[in-house]
Amino acid sequence: MEERAFAFHHLPFTIYHYREMTKPISYADAGVDIDAATRATDRIKLLAKQTFNAQTLSEIGTFGGMFDGAFPKLSRPVLVASADGVGTKLKIAFLGGVHNTIGRDLVNHCVNDILVQGARPLFFLDYIATGKLLPDVVASIVEGIAQGSKENGCVLLGGETAEMPDFYAEGEYDVAGFIVGVVDKDKIIDGKQIGAGDILLALPSVGLHTNGYSLARKLFFEVAGYEVNTRLEELNMTVGDALLQPHVSYLKSLDGLLDSGMIKGLAHITGGGLTDNIPRILPRGTAVEIKKASWPILSVFRLMQKIGNVSEAEMYRTFNMGVGMVIVTSQSAADRVKSYLQRHNEQVYEIGRVIEGQQNVMYSA
Repeated sequence: MEERAFAFHHLPFTIYHYREMTKPISYADAGVDIDAATRATDRIKLLAKQTFNAQTLSEIGTFGGMFDGAFPKLSRPVLVASADGVGTKLKIAFLGGVHNTIGRDLVNHCVNDILVQGARPLFFLDYIATGKLLPDVVASIVEGIAQGSKENGCVLLGGETAEMPDFYAEGEYDVAGFIVGVVDKDKIIDGKQIGAGDILLALPSVGLHTNGYSLARKLFFEVAGYEVNTRLEELNMTVGDALLQPHVSYLKSLDGLLDSGMIKGLAHITGGGLTDNIPRILPRGTAVEIKKASWPILSVFRLMQKIGNVSEAEMYRTFNMGVGMVIVTSQSAADRVKSYLQRHNEQVYEIGRVIEGQQNVMYSA
């Protein structure tokens, strides 16, 4: 490219002369492979179709997904929507070359987010963005999304795969999910009836789920100097396996209780841990007291705290500490709720109670 400066009425400006290309430039030359996108879409169609049901009115590949909005069994249906990602847990997937679990994590996280209001999922959409589209990797991600959708009775209605050269590091991608569910207006769980004396029950997590990974990566890889394939006796597995433990969906465990009237509130324990998530459902004038020894703390959390000498307050505000979902119920209903969950092979722990206070969490030994 040649550059020359001229003057026109004493005002300087620049004229650019571009060399003509003898070879035609294509989209592929700019780093976007349309053929690879087509191959990925063909595989996605097959995976998504496995999640379709009678309310699905469109195919993958149309400009918009269509879903029958008739709910004859609900008197006043209310749609509940949420969107989320899986954060820097993706970095562990990149390091380990494991891409077929992230999608399931994403669906389960979103399902839990609408579950706390009593909603059951209807359909899910995904967004996958990468620098260079690799059909096998994209198919693995969507495989996990489709699996999670099927397990939750949710239709994978559509999505977007974007190839964005120079935007992401080689071999990396980002993924986000969007979910829509429905709840009868009279069955909405909103925490408004929570009061002093109510009981807190906890359903266990199986690991970090999808939160706290920036601190976890710093502790394991920078402070301790471990590799993703380092096997740790404390965990009886590799670092990578420990950090890729799945994000659990609590839909099946709680499904039979959602319409019972026994659940006053639900809190999905994500970023912010118990400390910041439980207050989101507390009405004014209430707080909670949690007994720290009332459920088993997973080994991965104890190890991270030891590696970095992390304060207890920091741990409880960053990680779920072994609790994935908190149920608030009355004293009179607590035993029935526990009995139901135990009959359905779900572990449940009584971890605290609601007290008078300022919408905060207090911990006791």
